[in-house]
Amino acid sequence: MAHNCLSLEGRVAVVIGATSGLGLAIAVGLAVHGADVVPSGRRRDHLEKACRAIESAGKQTLRQAVDVTHRSSIDLLRDAVLERFKHVDVLVNAAGITSKKPTMEVQETEWSSLLETNLHSVLRACQSFYGSLKSSGHGRVINITSLGSFLAFHEVAAYCAAKSAVLSLTRSLACEWARDGITVNSIAPGFFPTEMNSALLRGTDRGREVLVRTPMRRFGRPEELVGAAVLLASDGASFITGQCLAVDGGYLASGVNS
Repeated sequence: MAHNCLSLEGRVAVVIGATSGLGLAIAVGLAVHGADVVPSGRRRDHLEKACRAIESAGKQTLRQAVDVTHRSSIDLLRDAVLERFKHVDVLVNAAGITSKKPTMEVQETEWSSLLETNLHSVLRACQSFYGSLKSSGHGRVINITSLGSFLAFHEVAAYCAAKSAVLSLTRSLACEWARDGITVNSIAPGFFPTEMNSALLRGTDRGREVLVRTPMRRFGRPEELVGAAVLLASDGASFITGQCLAVDGGYLASGVNS
């Protein structure tokens, strides 16, 4: 019988930043495709909702909140997952915050806070889960980057700087950890209105400009990230590492659209 290389049956996935938005869609999508999934984030009420969604897909989960700005919190999450499931195969780093502000007005504390959540947390999680992913024999890391990893967007310099660094970190870890059987890739979502950015996109000049520059002429839907995540989490991506898959309706490929 042919092997379904996209099946996630028997795999355990941890999705950090999975209690809302794109992280939640990815967590539920991995469960639908067969993985037991541990979604985590700071907000316990949102965490409960995410876990119920995974259980509704017929998969096992674990309720464990995490604060990505503290290594000890990430380590506690790791230990809880290993106690319950004994192994971890997939780590998705989806935690993120953004802020729109003229760069000249950004305080160093604001800059540092944004890098803590968007960049430093990725390093912490990758380091914390490294041993488990290596032991898996088919470890997968998926970092959520951004179109801001490639392009400048007006007055979000700190966010773009952090996401550019996450892409660079993805490539570096891919090269270092290839010998350990761990693939490290990233997904760069296009414009998906979520709780974090909807006010910047819906009915604004910024949103209208985005749509003009997007060949598909629409925003993305969270569930449209699932296929990319499933691929990168599966055996189908066993020879793919150090890459960034843009799910953006053609935005990065676009030139003149009218």
